[in-house]
Amino acid sequence: MNQPSPSPSPLPFSLPAELAGWYGTAAILGAYALSTFGILRTGDRLYQALNLTGALGVAWVCWRKRTWQAFWLEAIWAAIALIALVRGLLAID
Repeated sequence: MNQPSPSPSPLPFSLPAELAGWYGTAAILGAYALSTFGILRTGDRLYQALNLTGALGVAWVCWRKRTWQAFWLEAIWAAIALIALVRGLLAID
């Protein structure tokens, strides 16, 4: 019987990726907190920019560590934020 091929190993430690991941975590949580407490609206560009950049930072770390479920969550999160930003920019009078 054939053995399944092993999953690729995580990439070695990368300080830039780790910093991006920590930034991403803070940005997503910050956007959520600012929205929850009424400081930002979900339609605000800053809210969407924090979600976009935050999701990209966390996605980078997840990709490097081969954490695919979290990677896809963050990739889709970033795509939603990007679509919201573009729609907001196109709606400018």
